Amino acid sequence: MLDEFLLLRFVHFIGLILMGAGLIGVFVADMRSRQVRDLKLFAQAVGFIALFYDGLVVPGAILLAISGTWLIVVYHGGWDFLGTPWLAGMVLLFALEAIEGNTVTRLYFTRLRRLTREALAQGRVTEPLRRARAEQLASFTHFLDIPLLLVIVSLGALRPDSWLLFFAGCAIAIVVATALNVIVPRLYPWEVEDETLAEPGREP
Repeated sequence: MLDEFLLLRFVHFIGLILMGAGLIGVFVADMRSRQVRDLKLFAQAVGFIALFYDGLVVPGAILLAISGTWLIVVYHGGWDFLGTPWLAGMVLLFALEAIEGNTVTRLYFTRLRRLTREALAQGRVTEPLRRARAEQLASFTHFLDIPLLLVIVSLGALRPDSWLLFFAGCAIAIVVATALNVIVPRLYPWEVEDETLAEPGREP
């Protein structure tokens, strides 16, 4: 008979793999969308963002939430986990990731996909799409996802008995996300000419 603890850990790792792969896929698709100068290719990249998020990140997060809650209740004394820095830190960051992912990030990419479809129907980059692509808050939270996931993994792997790694990791994650939010727009400018984007087959 399968050991319940090992089975829960296995499901937890599967959830982590799915979520991590999905976030990496979202990041790569987002980088691709910033480089293309063809509206159809841009729309395709935005579609891949939604595919990776809904197809991998969300199922992975659900598996992590279910197996993690079960592990905490059965093997970590329920609410006693609040006295364990590494575990409480993991739960807090996961909750923040879930809230941010289902509010700022999801709403932004859902709106971006809708605006892209409208732009495709008109055959040109519309001003609402241009403004949405240049929004800073959504980009920052998006760039923060992978660094925060690495902090969560670090807490689970190292299991520190103090909050030092939690705060240091969060600070580093914010610095990395901020740097990406500044550097990436300069590498791949979001402001482009409508006619360039509308012409098929044109790329930088």
